[in-house]
Amino acid sequence: MISRIVVDASVALAWIFDDESEPYADSILGSLTNRSIVVPGHWMLEVTNSMLMAERKGRIAQADIGRGFALLDALPIAVDSATSANAGTQTISLARTYSLTTYDAAYLELAIREGISLATLDSDLIGACKAAGVVLAPMV
Repeated sequence: MISRIVVDASVALAWIFDDESEPYADSILGSLTNRSIVVPGHWMLEVTNSMLMAERKGRIAQADIGRGFALLDALPIAVDSATSANAGTQTISLARTYSLTTYDAAYLELAIREGISLATLDSDLIGACKAAGVVLAPMV
């Protein structure tokens, strides 16, 4: 059976931006032959917005965005359908408890609800995972 992990935008963007390459993110990407990804409903908008902002600042070219989408399209990513339904209850409560944005709390909420690990490079989210007892996806 293939295990699932939650992957936040910080990890996905490290796959796309050359200047954000990170061994942890590379390890998660390499592990996707044995694992699949589940993400909250806002994930693609968060990733897309970051790529667009980087393009506007001249950090990446439009062609790089196309390559980024091609990479993401090739990955085993499932979008959670319950993200919005939990936003006004569990997600906002987690955001308050751990001083997170609701965007980041949605990753935590999904990992808790599904009982799966979370991959992130975000220090606030890492701290919240540790405090909430959510396992951080290990390097493999």
